[in-house]
Amino acid sequence: MTGSSVGLGACQIAELVKSKQISAVEVTQEHLALNEFYDSALHSFLEITEAAAISTAKEIDAKIAKGEDAGLLAGVPIALKDNLVTRGIATTCASQILKGWKPPYSATVVKKVSGAGGVSLGKTNLDEFAMGSSTENSSFGPTRNPYDLKRVPGGSSGGSAAAVAAKFVPLALGSDTGGSIRQPAALCGIVGVKPTYGTVSRYGLIAFASSLDQVGPLARNVKDAALLLQVIAGHDPKDSTSLVDATPDFVSVIDHGVEGLRVGIIEELVDGVAPMVGEALKASAASLTSQGATVEYVSVPAVAYGLSAYYLIAPAEASSNLARYDGVRYGLRVEGQDMNETYVASRTKGFGAEVKRRIMLGTFALSSGYYDAYYGKAQKVRTMIIGSFKKAYEQFDVLLSPTAPTTAFELGAKAADPLSMYLSDVCTIPTNLAGHPAMSVPYGLGENQMPIGIQVLAPALGEANMFRVAAAIENDAPPISKTLFWE
Repeated sequence: MTGSSVGLGACQIAELVKSKQISAVEVTQEHLALNEFYDSALHSFLEITEAAAISTAKEIDAKIAKGEDAGLLAGVPIALKDNLVTRGIATTCASQILKGWKPPYSATVVKKVSGAGGVSLGKTNLDEFAMGSSTENSSFGPTRNPYDLKRVPGGSSGGSAAAVAAKFVPLALGSDTGGSIRQPAALCGIVGVKPTYGTVSRYGLIAFASSLDQVGPLARNVKDAALLLQVIAGHDPKDSTSLVDATPDFVSVIDHGVEGLRVGIIEELVDGVAPMVGEALKASAASLTSQGATVEYVSVPAVAYGLSAYYLIAPAEASSNLARYDGVRYGLRVEGQDMNETYVASRTKGFGAEVKRRIMLGTFALSSGYYDAYYGKAQKVRTMIIGSFKKAYEQFDVLLSPTAPTTAFELGAKAADPLSMYLSDVCTIPTNLAGHPAMSVPYGLGENQMPIGIQVLAPALGEANMFRVAAAIENDAPPISKTLFWE
């Protein structure tokens, strides 16, 4: 099944809608129909908001008919990860503890997308409270990879990534705490961006680890990702960590090329990756060299400790953030004989196994007698990682690595081995600890004929060069010569 707008990019759709070559309502209906036919197999969405989407599309068409500005995303369908609160629409974090909860307000990024003319089609599936790398931890069932339904889409933004890759929507929002935008983007063969910490408001993003979480775009090409980041970036007084810097024009820089840029391949993130992933990295580096960039290997030694530091810092923050789900104020409530029993019963029934694992790990790391030995030491390692990156960026404008060490694995293959699952994020975690921007760009197919992602990293507020390099890689990348499950 195809429609006149299905498969088109966000920039293309917005131009067609603004020029009245197609209506926003038609675009919305075509994408909703695709979801209706095929998402039962993929399970990328937890809820489709059809009536609200059609109503929004009609408002956009009415604006255009009056000659008013309909926004940068005029009529573009978009999916929202279900940890972004949306007024009046169930926001669950894929957890039983929030099943059916309808927030009284919307996240800043949700409002920005709406204000720019984007049409939300609904809320996408994720690993519960964004804790996972495969979207198998959702309490409402896993999402599947649109190129092979027996394989995972990555996580935790697997629903958003799968929806974009499957052409159900041209754009989606995800969140990235340790790679949760970039890793599923790589496994699904699309573009995913984690911006500089503070560039995009976290107000209305249900917290996992507050010093690491960031909202970012998923798209099928670099230009569309740049456009969405431009829409959602900017200072927000409701977020105390929001940067006050003016939002640059990300779209305008992507055609500037890479002539004269210095690109470093991170040595520590090359070892141990799947052979075809390593070959793809070399090929992308050769492509950048042919386009005028200087490419060399560089050591960033502290990144080797990123995984260990992350799995102390992130669970510690999660332990604190998730204490609010107590069965009293909102969400699931299981009555006990007293309040303590109610707390325990509500949290026991409401949280899944992975969330419980991380809460316990984080609580232990913060407990008396262990704080300095674990959490305190992890924060020192985080400072070391920031220092290692700073030294590398004195020599290079951007850095390069694989996004994920392998292509998409089969459903259930790592579910019983948490450490193996955690290693899926070994290449992406260091950037979160440093607070820097990074993005994944698709680069052909690897093992099992599944997509490969190349990661482009940049220093804080270095998105302009990051997008330039990403666009150059994209322009010379081998195509993903594999059909989607429904084509």
